Amino acid sequence: MTRLIAADDFHDGAPLLRSPVFTLDQPSENLTRAVLEATALALYEPEVNGRPATDTVFNPGWDSYEFRVRLQSFDVTHLLSTETSTETTAGAGHRIGARLGNGWAHGRLGFLAGGGKFYTDEPAFYARLTLTFADGAQQIVETDETWEAHASDTTDNQIYDGQTIDARRRLPGWSTAADASTGWTGVHTKVFDEAKLFAQAELEVPPVRRIEAVTAREIMTTPSGKTVLDFGQNLVGWCRFTVPAGAATAGHEIVLRHAEVLEAGELGVRPLRTADCTDRFVLSGGEDFFEPTLTFHGFRYAEVTGWPGELGLGDIEAVVVHSDMRRTGTFECSDELVNQLHRNIVWGLRGNFLDVPTDCPQRDERLGWTGDIAVFAPTAAYLYDVRGFLGNWLANLAAEQADADGFVAAVVPDVLKFMPTPEDFPELDTTAIWSDASVWVTLELYRTYGDAALLARQFDSMAAHVRRVVSKLSPSGLWDADFQFGDWLDPDASPHNPADAKADKGVVATACLVRSAREVSEAAEILGLKAEAAEFSEIADVARANFLANYVDAEGRVRSDCATVYALAIHFDIVDSAHEPQRRAFAGQRLAEIVAERNYRVSTGFAGTPYVTWALSATGHVDAAYRLLLERECPSWLYPVTMGATTVWERWDSMLPDGSINPGEMTSFNHYALGAVADWLHKVVGGLSASAPGYASVRIAPQVGGGLTWAATSLDTAHGVISVRWDLDGDRFTLTCDVPAGVTAEVMLPDATARTVGTGAHRFESPVPVA
Repeated sequence: MTRLIAADDFHDGAPLLRSPVFTLDQPSENLTRAVLEATALALYEPEVNGRPATDTVFNPGWDSYEFRVRLQSFDVTHLLSTETSTETTAGAGHRIGARLGNGWAHGRLGFLAGGGKFYTDEPAFYARLTLTFADGAQQIVETDETWEAHASDTTDNQIYDGQTIDARRRLPGWSTAADASTGWTGVHTKVFDEAKLFAQAELEVPPVRRIEAVTAREIMTTPSGKTVLDFGQNLVGWCRFTVPAGAATAGHEIVLRHAEVLEAGELGVRPLRTADCTDRFVLSGGEDFFEPTLTFHGFRYAEVTGWPGELGLGDIEAVVVHSDMRRTGTFECSDELVNQLHRNIVWGLRGNFLDVPTDCPQRDERLGWTGDIAVFAPTAAYLYDVRGFLGNWLANLAAEQADADGFVAAVVPDVLKFMPTPEDFPELDTTAIWSDASVWVTLELYRTYGDAALLARQFDSMAAHVRRVVSKLSPSGLWDADFQFGDWLDPDASPHNPADAKADKGVVATACLVRSAREVSEAAEILGLKAEAAEFSEIADVARANFLANYVDAEGRVRSDCATVYALAIHFDIVDSAHEPQRRAFAGQRLAEIVAERNYRVSTGFAGTPYVTWALSATGHVDAAYRLLLERECPSWLYPVTMGATTVWERWDSMLPDGSINPGEMTSFNHYALGAVADWLHKVVGGLSASAPGYASVRIAPQVGGGLTWAATSLDTAHGVISVRWDLDGDRFTLTCDVPAGVTAEVMLPDATARTVGTGAHRFESPVPVA
């Protein structure tokens, strides 16, 4: 039986829980394995005999707790040896403990009023320790009413607002059998549906860990006299430090306030909205180490108040925290601004892949917006191994969707359903791009990793989404009757009205239906589902015909005549080269004209930006694509880089040229969605793309331009590392590539020469035709 326990007293939302002292049924030398299984409707940090049971943090992670709760397993055999117990005999005493925090299940969530305690009315914890001995016998220690609770040193904790730690309240050795502290109170059990549990290991969900530590680059004094640390990188995590004994009297408080940018020389906190992003540390008078692991912040700058004595660069370090994923993809080129853009994209991914793919890591939001990851999934899957990370998120999406009649929510886990809808905002229903994540993310993972099992697991979700869209179509067969985010954050829209885009919302939505229906049909073919493949192929064909009949004129002009609608019509192959060569050529030419008319500054929002360079290069306008990429004036990808950005911004002008913050209420300096251009960098500039699922075969076809003299990319696949580099010396192009065993590569050179190669290192030369 799975019995969650909660403290009888609230203990500031951060109780310590511990088991009674127990002894092993057999001598410790007979113990062959000890496994601690645990989960919580809270954050928890488990201990055994006074030592951490894991180096992971933010356990158990954030899932759609009303449907799925993650069960984690930790090998703690080494913590049950005689050296870690209170005695040196076979009968030594042992104890399990856990430190809880509010986390996502009990803490404040969401940007609307009244957000919090959505999943539980109190932090609750479950643990089961299974001890296995050499003769096969097992001993179980499990959470029940015999456990006890105590206040911890944390007096306040919220993910958005920060953590307060009072070192005077610490209980050294509280999770050991020898502890004799007083004040422990009772616990009670909570009803829990075991069917919700799933094993983290089964889906290979990466845990969250401390990844690296960053030392401050500069100590600044602001115009108002505040002390601010600049860590030189916009990152996600927290600050930690040690204060030596005697540095200040007991009760002295150190306060750290966090922000991503400075404005007028002071901490720029307006974009945080209601998130306090402040940690407070109360000293004991002795040596105190502080690390606020029950919260996280998105920040480059930390304002420090109350530091005893003179603050040095090495006194406080920032800890980078995110899901522990393996890095797989790289990219570099001869333009250092583009390299910085790519680094910004990587850091944006790292900061927002903290158990859930969030939109931003700093303000009172930090939610798993489906639209962001729908467009960014190809970039993410190239840069990191995100199979387990996004595979688990898709399982949450499917669980939420199944409970909502096929509706894929705007955020997953869906906390918006718990909040009142603002008066000026419509009730959300199925929306293009955002709800399409159920299809686009799934198929991208299949294409990158070749995992048909994940495709099979998610197929019903993919199909349910498209069927729901079909039920929403207007009599004309267009997806134009409901609310749509559309080309969200069009740079020409008012900062106060991000949905006011140039692109017709029906054009955007119907184009997305064509793509999604085709991809569900493709998935069905892969899985051998012939009837479903035919069903969704027909949906796609009808939607495409309706799009062409209603939105594209005979010449090829698309309704609303802006960059986004042409990018979608081209990249989603609605005006395709096989059936619509003239209209496709016109669309490509018109897109290039629009881009030039805008002086190669970006004019697209969420819907068009990921695909505009693709559409240009696919229709023979490579130079226009490069000019768009390399433009430095706002709005552009490189404008934030010239302004010192170290992550991708939510808005092209999140910071204005005069150094002031965009006046809109919604402004983040760490938002990965507009970094989806990295997919084009990897596959068109670098030239490496998959021609079979899992990169079992590849196409190497870099397209040169923009004055770049070299570019290099690599990808660590299931078959090994594939690497590509090209160099340009005058009009002479040289390409080198390494192909791992079992992989074939089709190499396309600038002079249109094609070669097919297999395992090994290869070198090719070619002239570059004059345009």
